[in-house]
Amino acid sequence: MADKPALVIAIDGPSGAGKSSTARGVACRLSMAYLDTGAMYRAISWACLTDGVDPTSHSALFARAETADLQMGLDPRHPTIIVDGHDVTREIRDPRISDAVSAVATTPEIRTLLTSHMRQIINRNPRIVAEGRDVTTQVWPQARVRVLLVADAETRIARREAQLLGKVDRHRVSSSIVDRDRKDSTMSEFDKPAPGVTLIDSTYLDLGQVIDQVVGLVPTELR
Repeated sequence: MADKPALVIAIDGPSGAGKSSTARGVACRLSMAYLDTGAMYRAISWACLTDGVDPTSHSALFARAETADLQMGLDPRHPTIIVDGHDVTREIRDPRISDAVSAVATTPEIRTLLTSHMRQIINRNPRIVAEGRDVTTQVWPQARVRVLLVADAETRIARREAQLLGKVDRHRVSSSIVDRDRKDSTMSEFDKPAPGVTLIDSTYLDLGQVIDQVVGLVPTELR
């Protein structure tokens, strides 16, 4: 990557819109690093649950977040996350983490802490695709390409069901996505693009088409 020009691509969007698959696909196609910022919140949630931290106490959640050692693996083909020496790449996708992550993500002090960490990672990796909830507006608004990826609720629920391989019933998946949208909307505005951010609605697009659209936004000399 060192012989290619610097390029940061930021992709935001609600749960189930296809951010992770799209970002990883774009990163693979353009030989870039990949950062899943949402995984960082999930990792802190895992640490808090493991330690029995009171989810209603912002101060307790933040205290645990401050002590967590997060190591992000940035290979888009095999992204990993290590918390305090534990590989939690698979564990943070467990439904119990999905149920708990909003308490962490809506704690302002944790958002500030993790945003700083995200910026450090991007600074160290000049060619990177970063995806999450507010990467285009708060974490790295100076990204060369900024995208808000959306899809209607039914499509997002269906995608999440497929991702979970039927391990969770539709009602729980639906409630999880709707509740997550409601809670996260208090901290992030992800239903309409900020100035300079390109809106892509993936409701009727397959993954390859979405990746093509994002790559198409990158100037040829930066690919």
